Amino acid sequence: MRKSSRGSHSLQHQARRPGLPLQRAFRSLRSQEGWTFVETLIVIGIILILTSTVGFMAFRYVDKARVVAARNQIDELSMALHSYYLDCKGYPTAQQGLDALWEKPVLEPVPPEWDGPYLTKKIQNDPWGHPYKYAVPGPNGLPFGIASFGPSGVEGAEGGIASWSN
Repeated sequence: MRKSSRGSHSLQHQARRPGLPLQRAFRSLRSQEGWTFVETLIVIGIILILTSTVGFMAFRYVDKARVVAARNQIDELSMALHSYYLDCKGYPTAQQGLDALWEKPVLEPVPPEWDGPYLTKKIQNDPWGHPYKYAVPGPNGLPFGIASFGPSGVEGAEGGIASWSN
């Protein structure tokens, strides 16, 4: 008596044609040999779109970071000027400039009580590569003023940061 089941039928069929499973495997490999050139271009295009989006978002944060860095540097210079004032009984002149916070001034009036440096490192330019502007007396009746003119480096242009403004 012969049972008719699907499992036994396929076994009998395979017994008659022993190379069949290998042929099927090779056929399926041939149909999936790899990505086509068009598929590769599409994937590269998607990756480029995603990375460019992230890149544009990062530029926005770089600009904000520069503004924050300039504000922090101006605050640090302001605190150093106050320490200079406490030691020397006055602020550096405009001719002595902010360099008087790092090295003892050689231009008159030379303060004998200078006890610097008043900064932890030499004064650098603002985050855009321009020198800070130091004014004595400062605007609005303040004893001094420190300003960065922002990306343009031009006084009065948009993006400037000053010690006398928020």
